[in-house]
Formats: sequence, C-alpha cells, structure tokens
Amino acid sequence: MAADHPSTRNLPLDPAASAILFIDVQNFSVRRDGGEFKDVPDADIEGKYGYYFKRIHEVAIPNMQRLLAGFRKAGIEVLHTTIESLTKDGRDRSLDYKITGFNVPKGSRDGKVIDELAPLEDEIVLPKSSSSVFVSTHVDYILRNLGVRQIVLCGLLTDQCVESAVRDACDLNYLVTLVPDACGTYSQERHDFSINAIKGYCRQISTDDLLKEIGQ
Repeated sequence: MAADHPSTRNLPLDPAASAILFIDVQNFSVRRDGGEFKDVPDADIEGKYGYYFKRIHEVAIPNMQRLLAGFRKAGIEVLHTTIESLTKDGRDRSLDYKITGFNVPKGSRDGKVIDELAPLEDEIVLPKSSSSVFVSTHVDYILRNLGVRQIVLCGLLTDQCVESAVRDACDLNYLVTLVPDACGTYSQERHDFSINAIKGYCRQISTDDLLKEIGQ
C-alpha cells in the first residue's frame, strides 16, 4: 500500500516542520555600489534597471523584512543564501557563473546579506556558486536534519535563483510556499512570467496572508 501523502500543495505551514529561506538578498545585487552594478552607468541604473531597483527597495525588501520579523517571532527556522564563491578567485563556481562573469569572492562585502535583513548569530547562511541553492550547497541535508518538510522561498531573482530553488525543492519532496510580493527581477514581465510558470510547483501566497497564517 502506498504511503499517505498530501493531496494538495495548499496547506498552511506547520511551524515545527517549516523554514523560510531568503535567496541572494546581498550587497552584490542590491547596492548601487555592489559588484553587479558598480560599473553600470547612472543612465542605465535609472533606465534599464529603474524598475528593478524600485521593485526591490519599495516592495520586495520591505516585505522580506516583515517576513523575517514575523518568522523570528513565531520561532520558525530562518535561513539565508548568498552568491559567494568558496575561493577568492572563484575557481569553484559553476561554469554558468564563469561564463556570465559573476564572481563574489570568499569573505567579500558583496557576499554579505544586506543590513536590512542581517542574519542573527545563530541563523544559517549558505554561500552558493550556482543558480540553485540545492545544487551548490548542502541545504537539503540541513533542512532534513532540522525536520523541515515545508519551505517558504523569497528573494532575488524571481525568474532565476528563486525559480530554480522552487523547482528543485519540489522535486526533493518539500512542500513549497512562494511569496511573490517578496521577490523581484529585472522587469514586471519577467516576474509575472516566472510566477505563472511555476504555479504547478508551489503554493503562492502574499506576505500579508502568510503572516496571518503564522499568527503575526
């Protein structure tokens, strides 16, 4: 006889079996002087990347701050991941990151979580060197050791590292909750396309509704 299993993804969180993971909300990709943008002309920051900076600073990060405070208060496990090589020269990073030109050196300011979401001393922070945290870290091992079966995901970029984590977590038998208004990418179109594309892999819920769900 087959083992019992949930018949839907739309289940409220069980705090004792849940965790939230903040993906790549770091100086490298959030700060104007971070490695991703330090050499980008001001005209492109205002034009090409205008939507991105407005989205993350006015919507995504404020919602992530609320989630962080709420999950801490509820006693639910909090984890962070950042793009950061295990070496100074990045020789360990993925081929994709090498081709793209992304190297966040080990121990650099670029690899740190932004101050607005600064991890507490005992919160887990995982450096990764590929798009999916499940590929280049041992997060799956950690989550299983913590007894986590339901994982909440948010962060940057919606259609890249966040989407990769959603798909991989689903395939590794986690019940995935995505918080779209706590995510961001380079355009509204890219964000919306990704959110629609991964509906079949995760439950999607707003920051307000998720905080109510955990009693915050």
